[in-house]
Amino acid sequence: MTATLLVVLALGLVIGALLGLLGGGGSILAVPALVYAAGLPLAEAVPTSLLVVGISSAVAVLPRLPQVQWRLAAIFAATGAAAAFAGTALNRLLDPSIVLIAFAAVMVVAALRMLRSSDDLGGSCALPSGGVNWRSCLPKAAASGVVVGVLTGLFGVGGGFLIIPALTLLLGLPMATATATSLIVIVANSAAAFTAHLGDTTINAPIAAAFTAAAILGSLAASRLAHRLPSRRVRRWFAYLVVAIAAYTATQATLTVLG
Repeated sequence: MTATLLVVLALGLVIGALLGLLGGGGSILAVPALVYAAGLPLAEAVPTSLLVVGISSAVAVLPRLPQVQWRLAAIFAATGAAAAFAGTALNRLLDPSIVLIAFAAVMVVAALRMLRSSDDLGGSCALPSGGVNWRSCLPKAAASGVVVGVLTGLFGVGGGFLIIPALTLLLGLPMATATATSLIVIVANSAAAFTAHLGDTTINAPIAAAFTAAAILGSLAASRLAHRLPSRRVRRWFAYLVVAIAAYTATQATLTVLG
């Protein structure tokens, strides 16, 4: 087994574990891992990331299916899947180094969101009875789905770092329900964006298979441990890691532009 495959296996385990623990967010590390650790060009890293994230999220959601809010998942997925094609088209228009710099900025925003997140619920869309005020929240949910879909197509991320805050803080869902619902949306958006990227490049099958298998194992193991670990502490340390990788990504991409 080559050193590259060993690195890919290790990174896949980490990203899968984060998906299992957080219900999203871990996928934001997939593209930098594939570009800088596996040595893939961005045009190949993005669809590979989408493949890995989509499959591992599908596996991670299986034990959580009873907690999925299917109506909200359908709204997010329908608007997000359509927007993913727009994000893919934008990806084709931009220089890869510019995409990576913008991606680093999104990573920092995501990290700040995680550091500020809390388990407080009951946003303006939540009814006192525990239901959802659909007249008020349908436009907000659809708009959130569009934003997540564009980012999925543009950067190859699942968008869980945006979906979960939208579901908990905006719509007032419990964290467990938001986590399960976000995984369904990630699967749908990743599938749409992957389809949009087909034909852009070939995919390194051994790397994609190793990454996917490791991510699945990581997500399954982490799903069993999620209720035993302090979620706030996990999110905080993950946010620090995201900032560090964002700084590295921005530096390398900037040097490429200047060089």
